[in-house]
Amino acid sequence: MTPPTVLISGAGVAGPTLAYFLARHGFRPTIVERAGGLRSSGNPVDVRGPALPVAEELGILPQLRAAATHATSMLVIDAKGRPAGRMPMPTSKSAAGNQEVELPRGDLAAILQAVARDDAELLWDDTVTSVSQDSGGVDVTFERAAPRRFDLVVGADGLHSAVRRIVFGPERDFVRHMGVWVATMPLDGPAEYPHDVLMHNTPGRLVSIHPSTGRPMAAFIFRGPMVDGFDHRDTAQHKRIVAQAYAGAGWRVPELLEQLQSTPDLYFDSVSQVRLPSWSHGRVALLGDAASCVSLFGDGSSLAMAGAHTLAAALAASRSDHTSAFMAYETAHRTHTDAKQRAVGLATAMLIPKTRLGIATRNAAARVLLAHA
Repeated sequence: MTPPTVLISGAGVAGPTLAYFLARHGFRPTIVERAGGLRSSGNPVDVRGPALPVAEELGILPQLRAAATHATSMLVIDAKGRPAGRMPMPTSKSAAGNQEVELPRGDLAAILQAVARDDAELLWDDTVTSVSQDSGGVDVTFERAAPRRFDLVVGADGLHSAVRRIVFGPERDFVRHMGVWVATMPLDGPAEYPHDVLMHNTPGRLVSIHPSTGRPMAAFIFRGPMVDGFDHRDTAQHKRIVAQAYAGAGWRVPELLEQLQSTPDLYFDSVSQVRLPSWSHGRVALLGDAASCVSLFGDGSSLAMAGAHTLAAALAASRSDHTSAFMAYETAHRTHTDAKQRAVGLATAMLIPKTRLGIATRNAAARVLLAHA
């Protein structure tokens, strides 16, 4: 029999993971990615919880550890730059005893792309523009490549998923702004504290500096309503929004805002959740942030890997019945994503207290931990 063909939109974390396991189950995956190639190192993310056994099965734990950051704790900094408290970084282990790993997101994506490369066709610098399905397959047109027909299509293309928009409906119907914004950028020079994530708060605002793997990353995370006319691709708009939000802030913020204006590598977006009544429509399914973005605080990369493994296994178990496979995948994986979506409020309150009293209370707890370190 001819191997079933699956188009996967997105070569970040979920897409390559799914391609690897689909190929192992006898499917023929193709990945299409809007970017022209591997991206920069980017924000640190965690591989933990349900993603650890997936990484073990992929055989990539040595590569993950080689690319790991060196942060072991979060150090609270006051307005004068003095340490005001320390909190240990959370850790977990898999059943096999392997401990979670934090590494730059781009490095994680590169490692996953490398393991999938031999078994998946990769279409860089392209995107899906239309999808038309019938009882026998899915006809897909691309921005650059010639039209193709696939047995199945999976949208693993993130918060602003093109596949979700084309097949399920406009973004506004499914994406919920959580009242928080985030901007990140790399910094020049070595980290002042190579093992600590520095955190400085004012009410409703956080500035952090992460040591990463040698080149530190700055993050601006702040509370605020949705911006009228927000465009997730308009970098000039993003820089204006951050500058306005942090006007008058102390510590190193003025210096960081100067670097923000000149950086060519800025990530900025709304912290959002994605909620859909169903993750599949006919022969098209959604995966990762496209299906269930759990926001900045919800282990998105780990859930993406775990969801990809679950989807591949479900399709392998019901090769001739994609409807049952998609339902089994969604039923199993929602147990992980729903719990994380419910917990976002607590994480937000801890990282970005709304008031000076909230900051003082959080810092008092951190000082207790610092005193016992």
